[in-house]
Amino acid sequence: MSRTEPAGTPLGDQFHLYDTTLRDGAQREGIAYSVADKLAVARLLDELGVGFIEGGWPGALPKDTEFFARAASGELSLRHAVLVAFGATRRAGLAVAEDPQVRALLDSQAPVVTLVAKSDVRHIERALRVDVAEACAMVRDTVSFLAGEGRRVFVDAEHFFDGYAHDPDTALRVLDAAGSAGADVVVLCDTNGGRLPLGVADTVREVAERTGLRLGIHCQDDTACAVANSVAAVQAGVTHVQCTANGYGERAGNADLFAVAGNLAAKLGMPVLPEGRAAELTRTAHAIAEIANIAPDPHQAYVGSSAFAHKAGLHASAIKVDPLLYNHIDPGVVGNDMRVLVTEMAGRASLELKGAQLGMDLAGRPEVLNSALKKVKALEAEGWSFEAADASLELLLRSEADGAPADSPFLLESYRVVLDHRSGGDVVSEATVKVRVGGERVIATAEGNGPVHALDAALRQALRGHLSWLDSVELADYKVRILSSTPGTDAVTRVLVESRDGERTWTTVGVHPNIVEASWLALCDALVHKSQRQR
Repeated sequence: MSRTEPAGTPLGDQFHLYDTTLRDGAQREGIAYSVADKLAVARLLDELGVGFIEGGWPGALPKDTEFFARAASGELSLRHAVLVAFGATRRAGLAVAEDPQVRALLDSQAPVVTLVAKSDVRHIERALRVDVAEACAMVRDTVSFLAGEGRRVFVDAEHFFDGYAHDPDTALRVLDAAGSAGADVVVLCDTNGGRLPLGVADTVREVAERTGLRLGIHCQDDTACAVANSVAAVQAGVTHVQCTANGYGERAGNADLFAVAGNLAAKLGMPVLPEGRAAELTRTAHAIAEIANIAPDPHQAYVGSSAFAHKAGLHASAIKVDPLLYNHIDPGVVGNDMRVLVTEMAGRASLELKGAQLGMDLAGRPEVLNSALKKVKALEAEGWSFEAADASLELLLRSEADGAPADSPFLLESYRVVLDHRSGGDVVSEATVKVRVGGERVIATAEGNGPVHALDAALRQALRGHLSWLDSVELADYKVRILSSTPGTDAVTRVLVESRDGERTWTTVGVHPNIVEASWLALCDALVHKSQRQR
């Protein structure tokens, strides 16, 4: 299932990058991992090179119990990471060897166990309903028992920062109970997520001095400081940091694994991932988002699609001289790309850089840049948007560079779309298109579950047999936005169409007061762009 020694990074066991996506991250609203999902996420995290993967709470949750059973059976083979089972200390008044929850941790066969232990006297007395001496005994007995069974034990000191601020002696007694019983790491948890970086750092330094224990950090993001708090704790001396992929977690979430790893590697020079694996941060972030069925956050630090996107013409002018003038690191370090967005804020430098990204050298053609910029600004004023529609922008730039509209593989004569409300409540759209293609006049009719679907189907039927690549292209996504504040049917509609052919995806845009015409413009651009790329 997993190797028992710490693995993965050049730092080895000196520093732990610990992931809890499958347990704490799964508490995010809207996430419901299947066992197969959990196994897939664990493989991705292992490929990235994290040191420890917390798989869940065996014995408490059936899916987590099954996950560990399937991992132990050979379904999960880890190269870099060590698998961790999460659980609680023995119950009050029960011998540790007789506690079924503790037994389930052993049965999981995980080589490492992380125990949660309350370290705030208010939680001990009000939630656990025991005194501090019994709470410490519960920690001490469970750690000692699991260590005696050959398990490496970490202890999460829940609510530590709040507890330490309220009653430091009790919080330290819990840490001492864990450390004296054989816990390798005691993790200081900002469970309510209410702490700020300077306070976290001060507390970490003070606790390290008073205890001499190896310390870890676990931060929630309720103040939007989870990443900053985690990095501050590392700078203050912790050598074990717990995170979740994409910051998934309860309430506002947890410290984002990719931002923390990016900061530690790129800013502090710590080799927290195996050599070359930092370049997998972006791919891993997006892959885990797909499994979680949550759209990736485009503005996520380091790995978001907009993390290195530049919109202002002033930025583009500087980037043209040196990309690092407006990028805090080379995007390639974390597997991301720099993008130049072309909008009404764009300048000539933006279009020149964007053209270069699209394979067009416009550096020595100021007249083309001027005319293209004028056209982009005019269209943006009418509601067009090219920052998310690179394919339409490429067609516009090539049209300006060539002095003529892009060659289309077909010419529209007319189209018509009708809506048929049938008995029984079925609503079907029917579209007819008349086009000239390959020297022929072709008429095609098709039905769809909506006007755009029907129009797309009719156009494809008309072109099939004339365009050899047509069947490889499919409509991947369709977005509509009403732009004008004018009420009713006078509103302007913008449509974005994302297409793919198995190798790449591209996005086109159409704008018109009529949603069907806006959709037609975007659909046509998608096929014209593909045709241009084929040539």
